[in-house]
Amino acid sequence: MSNSIEIPFSTTLMVRDTCLCLHVQRAARALARLFDDALRPAGLTNGQFSLMMSLNRPEPPPMGPVAALLAMDQTTLTAALKPLQRKGWVVVMANPRDRRGRLLSLTAEGKAALARALPIWENTHAVLDRTLPDGGAARLRQDLQALSGVTVETPKRSGSSRRPPRSGRTMGA
Repeated sequence: MSNSIEIPFSTTLMVRDTCLCLHVQRAARALARLFDDALRPAGLTNGQFSLMMSLNRPEPPPMGPVAALLAMDQTTLTAALKPLQRKGWVVVMANPRDRRGRLLSLTAEGKAALARALPIWENTHAVLDRTLPDGGAARLRQDLQALSGVTVETPKRSGSSRRPPRSGRTMGA
């Protein structure tokens, strides 16, 4: 005899139809494929484009702020930088003010690759913006930006270890 709890299939359908996380993940995967396909002729993926664009600054940024902007940890950022370094598009250098830190910079070749990719990104984005009527693209961006800073406190389970919530606004308890 099993003590397993059966969740009704109607609950499965309700979660499928209402789960923001599921819908954002599906949309993110679809957009990633769309931009990957579009940016392929420029030799970039959508993630590489975003990473390189985050480095397009007057001064080379430290790793921490770039990782935070891209919502990734520094280990993941380091791994994402490797192919761009091999192509000669990005340089990682010691921070002269703090030798333990690293600064990130686009090379001249990296800036040229980014310049080739930008019109592709702009055209692809224009098509997407037109598919969402009545200012929907701007509204969607605002909503996603609002969600990216939200954390939700969950009830603690007895005997389980839990990471502290990430910084940002907290919704409910």
